[in-house]
Amino acid sequence: MNAMHKFSYGLFVLTAQENGRDNGCIVNTAIQVTNDPKQVSVCVNKENYTTGMIERTGMLNLSFLNEDVTFDTFERFGFHCGKDVNKFEGFSDAKRSENGLYYLTKGTNAMISVKVTQSIDLGTHVMFIGSVVEENVLNDVPSVTYQYYFDHIKPKPQQTAQKKKGFVCKICGYVYEGDELPADFVCPICKHGPEDFEPLS
Repeated sequence: MNAMHKFSYGLFVLTAQENGRDNGCIVNTAIQVTNDPKQVSVCVNKENYTTGMIERTGMLNLSFLNEDVTFDTFERFGFHCGKDVNKFEGFSDAKRSENGLYYLTKGTNAMISVKVTQSIDLGTHVMFIGSVVEENVLNDVPSVTYQYYFDHIKPKPQQTAQKKKGFVCKICGYVYEGDELPADFVCPICKHGPEDFEPLS
């Protein structure tokens, strides 16, 4: 099995390099165009700094994310702008392919290196079409889908508990909800008065 068999769906980390500077971003618009020769297309937003690097150098790598990928990979490559951030600084889960570009070794199941042969302006995006010059299968862990990402990788939002205002009976635990406890209030359960109530904590 070659790396292209893992190309049917998924999320990818696209990496590029220019003048010794490395960059990367997450894309989901990479597809195989032809099998013989092996060619792929990748769409990248023009506002992403990786786009200009690929246009000028004509090279890119794709790391195929798998179900073992952790959220910090998405934080690093998906949520940070590449202008002032070195996305590979202190990142040990990457190595260089024969073309000198990084690819991820952890949380990925395959990688390919691409020599760009054509770029097409699509308005907000640029489509890069190129020939596969290197490919490696890293493991057999299934590729990650958006559904898997949302169900198992992306942290669930924390529910903020609404703070109740009120008073609790120290004798039986009855809770009176409100800003103030009436001076003549009597607990409906144990019949104790307001002196045996304390504010809810």
